[in-house]
Amino acid sequence: MFRKNIRGAAMDRQEVIGFPIKGREDKPRQQGLTMVIDKGLGLGGTKDLLEVAGEYIDMIKLGFGTSVLYPHALLEEKISLIKSYGVDVYPGGTLLEIAILQDNLREYLKKAVSLGYTAIEISDGTINIASKVRAEAISMAKEMDLKVLTEVGKKYLQDKGQVGHYINQIHGDLRHGAFKVIIEGRESGKNAGFYDKNGHFIDSEMEQMLAAVDDPRALIWEAPLKQQQQDLIIRFGPNVNLGNIPAGEALALETLRTGLRGDTLRWVYRNTIK
Repeated sequence: MFRKNIRGAAMDRQEVIGFPIKGREDKPRQQGLTMVIDKGLGLGGTKDLLEVAGEYIDMIKLGFGTSVLYPHALLEEKISLIKSYGVDVYPGGTLLEIAILQDNLREYLKKAVSLGYTAIEISDGTINIASKVRAEAISMAKEMDLKVLTEVGKKYLQDKGQVGHYINQIHGDLRHGAFKVIIEGRESGKNAGFYDKNGHFIDSEMEQMLAAVDDPRALIWEAPLKQQQQDLIIRFGPNVNLGNIPAGEALALETLRTGLRGDTLRWVYRNTIK
């Protein structure tokens, strides 16, 4: 009922105001995914977020290791609430890295399933994981019917390897059945993954990855900053996959995707009048 009402309201608006950027996919969608990072919303805040922007959110990540600190009953209720809005929910990849360090991966995945999570993130942003272990983690999660998201890139630039290593990870993850591969950017969008200290993509590295990936739609770009979101939308269109969107900015991102915000409207206008 909720989602039908939202769509109806959107259609009413479009009878007067059409989206300047056309082609935005509706849910359920495989492209144009928006992943929101939740750093500790309570049930009320989560419900408010989903009531306002649930139609534009595809995944919610309970960031870092925050989910371990929730009261158990509250965590289960929150996961159930998110799922009721047709949104995938999963714990931050840092928890999986800890589970691997503690030789507890299978038990961790079983616990994720028992709590009701629909997806899992497999990353090595802080630790190093052998390619064999990474492949086994993907396979194990898929056997448990979890949607598998993997991530490439390091949280600290001083730990970063050669771009070719991450290209190999992307190819391997997709070959082993990952749903999407996340390009690291942290929640800051600066000095991490493939962003420099000012939050700009390191262009040469981005181009190397794109040249090596058959279909860029297999990637989710962590882009917590508005300029990053805008640049990626202008380059790839409204259905680019974006992640680590702050919870309070999910609706604002959708206005960028559809040209309902000056930043992308200006781009449409400038290209229309040429």
